[in-house]
Amino acid sequence: MWLFEQSCALTAGAMILMYIGELLNEIKLGNGTSLLIFSNIVSALPSSIGQTVTLAQQKGDAESVLPVFFGAFALTTLGIVYVQEAERKIPMNYSTRFNAGGLAKSSYLPFKVNSAGVMPIIFASSLLALPATLTRFTDNSAVVGVARFLSPGGGAGYVPVNVALICFFNYFYTFLQLEPKDVAEQLKRQGASIPGVRPGAATRDYITRVLERLSLLGSVFLGLLALTPGAVEQVTGLQTFRGFAGTSLLILVGVATDSARKVRSELVMESYDTKLDEFYSNSKKK
Repeated sequence: MWLFEQSCALTAGAMILMYIGELLNEIKLGNGTSLLIFSNIVSALPSSIGQTVTLAQQKGDAESVLPVFFGAFALTTLGIVYVQEAERKIPMNYSTRFNAGGLAKSSYLPFKVNSAGVMPIIFASSLLALPATLTRFTDNSAVVGVARFLSPGGGAGYVPVNVALICFFNYFYTFLQLEPKDVAEQLKRQGASIPGVRPGAATRDYITRVLERLSLLGSVFLGLLALTPGAVEQVTGLQTFRGFAGTSLLILVGVATDSARKVRSELVMESYDTKLDEFYSNSKKK
């Protein structure tokens, strides 16, 4: 009976959250589900910061530890913003009418450095947590040994396995979103080509090399992001508050920048709509 009640409660809560997310999507403030996660993380920041400051004061070294702690938080945030907005812009040539205008000068094919976002960290952390979850249901010595080996609290294999999984999932997710063969064929149909690269197989190979290098840079970034909170804890002796976790901070910055970009685009479209309405109203009067 308890399991049924809890399942119904969780299902009803999920449906309510999905409804609120759809309402946020209609308002065009950004992705509704992401905004809800963003709000949940931000709501916990004040209490988490207060607990961190209180812990530092109890230890008696607040003046030396807190600047390092919050300085690392600020630098990590700046690094995330920089990498999230970074793009590899590949110039494009068009064999159509675009060459006659100014559009050809500004046309390019953008690839984000971290196109996979936070998904590789989520997948890696989920797999690393699997052995610890299995120990709740079994006393098998092999499972317990693997759980200790991959424990984030000092397991010898946690850091290398975590970084390896992040690299794998980042590479996999990058090529899952962008298939070089499909991109090359689409460019060929549009009459577009990369300067110095022949259309077809050569373009596919060129895009593959670019994505492999970008996935490597993205993997290094995500690996450092996942390890930063633990390193800060070791240096300062303070437990990182919730918003400083690699996944949480990446979500905060990603949702904030995405929402700001969508709001700016909506404001631009609103001005265009107003001008068009005035144009048509003046035409009718004439």
